[in-house]
Amino acid sequence: MTIYERLLNKDEELAVIGLGYVGLPIALEFAKKIKVIGFDINAERINMMKNAVDPSQELPKEAFDGCDITFTNDLEILKRAKFYIVAVPTPVDEHNVPDLTPVQRASETIGKVLKKGDYVVFESTVYPGCTEEDCLPIMEKISGLKLGVDFKLGYSPERINPGDKEHTLSSIVKVVSGCDAESLENIAKVYELVVAAGVHRASSIKVAEAAKIIENTQRDLNIALMNELSIIFDKMNVNTYEVLEAAGTKWNFLKFQPGLVGGHCIGVDPYYLTHKSKELGYDSQVILAGRNINDGMAGYVAKKVLQHIIQNTGNVKDSRVLVMGATFKENVSDIRNSKVADVVKELKSFSLNVDVSDPFASSEELQHEYGFSLVESIRKDYDAVIVTVPHGEYKKLDDNYFASISREHGLVADLKGIYRNKIHSRKYWSF
Repeated sequence: MTIYERLLNKDEELAVIGLGYVGLPIALEFAKKIKVIGFDINAERINMMKNAVDPSQELPKEAFDGCDITFTNDLEILKRAKFYIVAVPTPVDEHNVPDLTPVQRASETIGKVLKKGDYVVFESTVYPGCTEEDCLPIMEKISGLKLGVDFKLGYSPERINPGDKEHTLSSIVKVVSGCDAESLENIAKVYELVVAAGVHRASSIKVAEAAKIIENTQRDLNIALMNELSIIFDKMNVNTYEVLEAAGTKWNFLKFQPGLVGGHCIGVDPYYLTHKSKELGYDSQVILAGRNINDGMAGYVAKKVLQHIIQNTGNVKDSRVLVMGATFKENVSDIRNSKVADVVKELKSFSLNVDVSDPFASSEELQHEYGFSLVESIRKDYDAVIVTVPHGEYKKLDDNYFASISREHGLVADLKGIYRNKIHSRKYWSF
């Protein structure tokens, strides 16, 4: 019997290592069909999931119903699995250098539990070659087993989109790859259990790794172009969103928008590709140019606000700014690599008093990660209000609301253009 058949018959178990935004949805989806072990090193998170609570606040309690899953941080329980999926984060450090620590530690964990006949599939976003060149040697060294002889290896890039209830795991085509033809077919069959949209069989692990990393690099570059255009149009007193609306009437115009580019994908993945490129002797030009533009947008926003305050009050130290939205995108609680934190940092560097509010973010997490917390109540005397992300609650606000929380000379900086042509009693600015 194949590994696929044994899993389907519940003779063997599948394990997911890393139960965050990516890992938990995968684990629960598989657990509706086969026996699953959900493994995470964080004991507090494990206890929450045992009580049907998603620590990431993405999945409702009902998502855990009818799932044959064991949540654990115990290696002895993890050893029971025959098919391992690694879904740990792959961040960059403060110098934008890839931090492989999570995948390396996950590889060490697998090395301790790996047995003959096992399958290991990585989902974490990495540069082409990382799975075979960085992760594989760790697993082989610790386990004493050899790839192809004792166990099989694959890569299937995650495509989870936090906050998106339409494009879910089962509805997005899954790219899969394996170390040989046999592993590719078995891995594909296992994923076909939970991906209704079907799977795409990549010719190699490197191709699958590269496919994932260019998805976000492509988006990053297109947003960078929109951001650069918004800077140019601002100098011409032309509203970028009105330009995009007009240009979007052509059938083949790509509808990207300007904005802060954060999160754990678009703002991170291109650095993995350019890092590997540099190792191979090629210095990226276009990709890093896009990154420089997008990383500079927080400073650009802060300077626009500062200019307004200097022109209208001249008293920077007594001026107050409200930043509405601290998560990296709308309607999620995820603050990882949020560029809003950079906006706050820049504003404070100008000696401005900054308040931050957000209906989704955790004040404790923000304090731990970025050194600031959320205000308990909104004041009535802001010199500027910056709306950074289009949360659903924010879309309901109107001119009267902003007039009620700001001074007469106040500025509404609407970074995503959600209040275009709706703000009349205060000065309005957007990308």
